[in-house]
Amino acid sequence: MGELVRLTLAGFLGVFRGSFGFAVAATLAAAVMLTAAPSAANPKYAGIVIDAKTGKVLYEDNADAPRYPASLTKMMTLYLVFEAMDSGRISRNTRIPFSRNAAAEPPTKLGVPAGHSITVEQAIKALVTRSANDVATAVAEFLGGSEARFAETMTRKARQLGMASTTFRNAHGLPNSAQKTTARDMARLGIALREHFPQYYDYFSTRSFTFAGRRITSHNNLLGSVKGVDGIKTGYIRASGFNLVSSVSTGGKSIVAVVMGGKTARSRDAHMADLIHRTLPKASTGGDRMLIARGGVAPVLAAALPRSAPVPTERPEEIPVIAYAEEAQGSAARAALAAAPVPRPQVSVEAEGDVDPMRTASTEVKGWVIQVASLPTESDALRLLNETSQRAPTVLADAKPFTEVFEKDGRIFYRARFGGFSGKAEAWSACEDLKRKNVACYAVQN
Repeated sequence: MGELVRLTLAGFLGVFRGSFGFAVAATLAAAVMLTAAPSAANPKYAGIVIDAKTGKVLYEDNADAPRYPASLTKMMTLYLVFEAMDSGRISRNTRIPFSRNAAAEPPTKLGVPAGHSITVEQAIKALVTRSANDVATAVAEFLGGSEARFAETMTRKARQLGMASTTFRNAHGLPNSAQKTTARDMARLGIALREHFPQYYDYFSTRSFTFAGRRITSHNNLLGSVKGVDGIKTGYIRASGFNLVSSVSTGGKSIVAVVMGGKTARSRDAHMADLIHRTLPKASTGGDRMLIARGGVAPVLAAALPRSAPVPTERPEEIPVIAYAEEAQGSAARAALAAAPVPRPQVSVEAEGDVDPMRTASTEVKGWVIQVASLPTESDALRLLNETSQRAPTVLADAKPFTEVFEKDGRIFYRARFGGFSGKAEAWSACEDLKRKNVACYAVQN
């Protein structure tokens, strides 16, 4: 055992930097010896390390066992904040108001009084460093209308990212028996944050910021202490134990690691440092590639959709694709569709909460576009745009999904289209590529 401690300590001294020094490294090395077989000694434990360049699993233990995410939940809250910023719905300077409900959340919190507001950038830093519960609720109410509806959007986004075992019921991670995840799902979310929002990812390396004259410091003790660690998030509630997702980039290698169920913050940090030390040498030094699809539709939605909507290959008279719903669901859907009220034009899908919001143009896109279907509801159109983006991510990498409303025979329908092409030749070429993937389409000048 003495030799094992010596070797572990030597490994720590290779990865720890700055203020930790020899004494802290020795303490953490000893802590690792107490958790050498985490899953055997701790029923709450789960862990995984994934090579962020290849997707290869470098370590796993109980990685698919259900766990409470605690404040790791705020990773998804931040994902949706970044998505809203990326789409132009909000900016860093947008003000987020605090309701009485948000202000009343228990610590850890920023302590903003009801009726006051903070900027989006302040909210991001408060979530990353202080893990502020009041800020998480304020963000949820601001973006989702209510925290419950925002949590539904969080769960839909989880499905879209392939997090099949994750359900959210709130935006902060405070105790809720129905709020579950797995170490593997949290690793996927960590990778998605890095891949999808590189322009905002540096926020996760924030070690402190000043708010209302106070210096707010990060709960993430590995920042600046373990070589290469650049984020992401800590979390704790009594039911979960101490959780941590870490991102590491150094020496041309990149990994995302998850530890859940630590008995103390110190033992969790020590185990994470040990995992980084042991798995980083196995990681690839190859080129980066996208591991988590951004525009995909959740499997539960994709299963309900036909593999390709029945649309003409040449531009015909506009015929709404009623058969789309019929083929997916049969005669019951046909009867329901016939009896359904005419959808209202200009309805916001985010406000209705039907499907996961995807970035779409808010106004009609001019120039050459590709149409993949005309559908009876905006929700159907957005679902198909999501599915098509997932099936042809390379073809549509720079395309702009959008919907257009039109009326036929007294009913409202929605065109599902992609724009952003430089001209006729590019649009036609993209459509041909889609057809080779069994996606029916036609190119048209808008």
